Amino acid sequence: MDSPEYLRPMPDLARIRPADPDDAPQMAALLNEIIAIGGSTALETPVTAGDMRAWYIDGPLVDCCHVAVDDAGDITGFQVLEHDEVPQGIAYISTFARQSPRVPGVGTALFQATCTAARGLGLREISAKIRGDNVSGLGYYSKMGFRDHSVDPGVPLKDGTPVDRIVKRFQL
Repeated sequence: MDSPEYLRPMPDLARIRPADPDDAPQMAALLNEIIAIGGSTALETPVTAGDMRAWYIDGPLVDCCHVAVDDAGDITGFQVLEHDEVPQGIAYISTFARQSPRVPGVGTALFQATCTAARGLGLREISAKIRGDNVSGLGYYSKMGFRDHSVDPGVPLKDGTPVDRIVKRFQL
């Protein structure tokens, strides 16, 4: 019997490791590429390295953040757990993967490391809030085992366009 996909080695990845402050500029560049493309993150304006540190690396709400790093030392994706405004024992997850060139398996490898960290933190659930029009993001979280939990209907984008936010939960 084959191993579950999340346990298979990811040959294109050099390693998954905790993010550190020196990663902030690369993380910002990766996220700004995603923001510029549009349609897959609630963020709509460019971010800075300082934002990355405060929001995803060493800010007070950060539970953990992992980066996927290729053989050249470039960040190919990152994933963070945060605990803002969620019940105790639950953290919010955010996942970002480089768009060009894509590296298959980044999200799966990051999620394995994040789950290990979440269990070590004593969490019981991970919650993801995804734009309703983000088909790839909804598919990714479903593939990782997240189940539909609720919908925040018609959250307006910066231009006023209403877009649902789909909340999915993963039991640890």
